[in-house]
Amino acid sequence: MANILVTGGAGYIGSHACKALKKAGHVPVTYDNLVTGWQDAVKFGPFEQGELTDRARLDEVFEKYKPAAVMHFAALSQVGEAMSQPGKYWANNVGGSLNLIEAAVAAGCLDFVFSSTCATYGEHDNVVLDENTPQVPLNAYGASKRAVEDILKDFEAAYGLRSVIFRYFNVAGADPDGEVGEFHQPETHLIPLMIQAIRGERAGLTVFGTDYDTPDGTCIRDYVHVCDLVDAHVLGLKWLEEGKGSQVFNLGTGTGFSVMEVIEHSRAVTNQDVPHSIGARRAGDCTKLVSGSTRAGEQLGWEPSRSTLDQMIADAWRWHQSGHYEK
Repeated sequence: MANILVTGGAGYIGSHACKALKKAGHVPVTYDNLVTGWQDAVKFGPFEQGELTDRARLDEVFEKYKPAAVMHFAALSQVGEAMSQPGKYWANNVGGSLNLIEAAVAAGCLDFVFSSTCATYGEHDNVVLDENTPQVPLNAYGASKRAVEDILKDFEAAYGLRSVIFRYFNVAGADPDGEVGEFHQPETHLIPLMIQAIRGERAGLTVFGTDYDTPDGTCIRDYVHVCDLVDAHVLGLKWLEEGKGSQVFNLGTGTGFSVMEVIEHSRAVTNQDVPHSIGARRAGDCTKLVSGSTRAGEQLGWEPSRSTLDQMIADAWRWHQSGHYEK
């Protein structure tokens, strides 16, 4: 039974990862500053509050728990904010990650699982994206994640740090058992925004742009269930435990849905109308992001079982009906 340090373990994906790690026989140690995470989401192992920029605090946590590996989820991730405040993203996502990586190496913790993003690829019209697609990010969010990928490669060459890098597509859904779910303040993700609109918790959903080069004019994204996503992380950890080399994996289903298609599926799943209006495009949004990769399935044995759009909406709807975290 190994301790695994999970940065951002009080957040949406991190809390689901902690549950999956516990189920796999590990002890997830959450390290989170609770700025966007929720204390109520820390249910599966010890909690340590701290900043990624606080090297002394990181050293203290590494010394206390002596983790066998790091799963690094903590990051700022709002595209609009990344466009208007790029310095904040470089300082937090890159500076904080560098501090964490240096602390891990100093502690002799050389297995590292990193939460990256398909936003590192940028805009590639009419191209399904695999791990060899050129990385040309459109905003500081994608660029900061690509920079951390580069840091990991440099630290492997210098210190033998081994990494599994996961480039996510759009993560959705919630824990089917209802123990954790998705709730951000402010909320920026499409499915919870729709659910809030349906429940009357916001005036309505804004569809940002209907003039993209897609069948209905709205952006297309590849959605993957959060539980399938974190299962891949447990497999990535096992990959490193078995002494296999550093690797990059896309995590997506290969199927894209437009914003309007997601709205239609939500209407069918919840049997409720989705109040929405049309707004202008957002800076930094790509037309289409869909994974064309099979590497995670072929090399990790990853088989996403809950990543149908209707299942993701249904799980999210059930969780939101049960109540939210409270700060």
